[in-house]
Amino acid sequence: MDDRFGTIRDRMVQEQLIPRGISGTNVLEAMRSVPRHFFVDDALRSRAYGDFPLPIASGQTISQPYIVAAMTQALALTGSERVLEIGTGSGYQAAVLSRLCSQVYTVERINVLLAGSRRVFDQLRYFNIVAKLDDGTLGWAEHGPYDAIMVTAGGPEIPRPLIDQLADQGRLVIPVGDQNLQVLQLVEKNGDEIVVRDLERVRFVDLVGEHGWK
Repeated sequence: MDDRFGTIRDRMVQEQLIPRGISGTNVLEAMRSVPRHFFVDDALRSRAYGDFPLPIASGQTISQPYIVAAMTQALALTGSERVLEIGTGSGYQAAVLSRLCSQVYTVERINVLLAGSRRVFDQLRYFNIVAKLDDGTLGWAEHGPYDAIMVTAGGPEIPRPLIDQLADQGRLVIPVGDQNLQVLQLVEKNGDEIVVRDLERVRFVDLVGEHGWK
């Protein structure tokens, strides 16, 4: 792949991620390797590595690089995991996850976004990502349980189906709050015990579905 953005990507890692506490070597390498500019409109490619979110189709967004890295780091992936992502969007977060685990299953409710992300996955030969169109708040029970689950939209609560589909000792990261501001929460499942820890304040698009916003 002809990549003229490698230097810019390295600067993104050095200036935006490391100073904010992104320290996992595997996460930093994934952020260096995945070409974020493939996941935005051509008109926005020059801004793809800026320290801010960008608009994509259907009123959705691609999160700023730091948030992508922070949520990824919270899952503590080691390479062998099966990961469920809720909210494919541009496909960028799924692509980053795919460099760090065995298999990514990702669910998107907006067809135009799913079609676009699938094209980029194929173009980049990220063949360990499987995507489908559905209500992400229901999860994807067919392939569960999952070692890790990431939700890339903000909901009023943690959807119960996602907790049920999380494997024992699994980790789930999700923004929870109102439609203006959320807290990024890390959920850890230890047998019948569910431990929830607040990480930081964030702002995401709405998690829409049966177990989200209507």
